[in-house]
Amino acid sequence: MTLAIFDLDNTLLAGDSDHAWGEFLVEEGLVDAETYRKANDRFYQEYLNGELDILNYLGFVLQPLSTHSMDELLEWRTSFMEKKVRPMLLKKADKLLNRHRELGHTLMIITATNRFVTGPIADVLGVDHLIATEPEMVNGRYTGGVAGTPSFQEGKVTRLDDWLTASGESLDGAWFYSDSHNDLPLLEKVDNPVAVDPDPKLEEYARSKGWDVMTLRD
Repeated sequence: MTLAIFDLDNTLLAGDSDHAWGEFLVEEGLVDAETYRKANDRFYQEYLNGELDILNYLGFVLQPLSTHSMDELLEWRTSFMEKKVRPMLLKKADKLLNRHRELGHTLMIITATNRFVTGPIADVLGVDHLIATEPEMVNGRYTGGVAGTPSFQEGKVTRLDDWLTASGESLDGAWFYSDSHNDLPLLEKVDNPVAVDPDPKLEEYARSKGWDVMTLRD
């Protein structure tokens, strides 16, 4: 089995679903607008800079999940998918996914964004295997905490290694597509690393290594 692995935000999507979820909460009046927007933007800039404290960030982003019922959250998520995610979908991303399907590859999305946000996006993209940061849940409600290792930076490698061990698969011949220098630990591990609409740091590194650099944007 050959794995074709994809980052999600700013790779398969023309935007960041995690940041967009925060914007959605602000726009819908579900959080304190000024305070939440400032924190959401600050964390996103720290991510872009490669300076994000992932546990600090997850404490912020998962907190709203813990203060509302699952029925409310699912209703909001349906609206979020229509208002925020669908405009981010890319035709060229669909073509790339289909190319790997035609080659008989096993598709996987691996993302630092939590599963509550990304599960439906993976479904829309038709990707069965999703490794995402797992929000902790107790008695049918989110706690605001994290279950296990966040799939961020080296954590993506850890989580993928766990999946490979459990499934009895390997990274032989694997592909990994990403836009972010935060994903260099995993890009370095696969046989076929590809920089997709990369940030400046990743683009410079990818070109110095002779990696493929591509765009999925129109």
